[in-house]
Amino acid sequence: MNTEYKEPGPVLDHENPFESMMQRFDKAAEILGMEDGVYQYLKTPVKQVTVSIPIQMDNGKVEIFEGHRVIHNDILGPSKGGIRYAPDVNIDEVKALAAWMTWKCALLNVPFGGAKGGVKCDPSKLTNVELEKITRRYTANMMEVFGDDKDIPAPDMNTNEQTMAWIMDTYSMHMRKTVSGVVTGKPLLIGGSIGRREATGRGVMIASKDVKLLGSVMSPADIITKEGSTFKKRWNM
Repeated sequence: MNTEYKEPGPVLDHENPFESMMQRFDKAAEILGMEDGVYQYLKTPVKQVTVSIPIQMDNGKVEIFEGHRVIHNDILGPSKGGIRYAPDVNIDEVKALAAWMTWKCALLNVPFGGAKGGVKCDPSKLTNVELEKITRRYTANMMEVFGDDKDIPAPDMNTNEQTMAWIMDTYSMHMRKTVSGVVTGKPLLIGGSIGRREATGRGVMIASKDVKLLGSVMSPADIITKEGSTFKKRWNM
């Protein structure tokens, strides 16, 4: 069997991110000689939740936002993955990102499964009060999903430590006790980890230094430009 791997071409914005993920998964399954039953199980998320998020805006009007949470797999442990806020969030993107979290945790032997979440909104056009309302209502709608032993959110694009603090506070109020383990990436004052804020950027730095050893066709500048632009948006909020 030919095991030479060729990276699939980038998927354009108008195409399906889940299909892009499946292209890579199909190739990996072929190389590994994966059993069909295992393949069928791993290509399908174990849980997909879509919720309506009605909030009263600062101008008094009620707006409805759409939120998603996908647990791709939790066989290794509680599912783990970020929550992103962006105008183009959709269920296929969230499914793809949840699957990638599964692969990352499994490859590094970290005892977590893969998950991802998102809310379709434009944070640049929302006030902090509106963002807090969206976050708290999203969390309330996900009470049966989230949990320090079930599914653990984290920051992602356009979300940050404050977002995680709102999630933790809302979840803890519903549970009638403080549950600091329900999120990662929270402020240090409420149990966050030193170095968490910089962790993704540090990973980009390490990957860019080793890019030639990895045989990537991307230059270090390409990696920093592509990955850094996403997190520049997040921390400029």
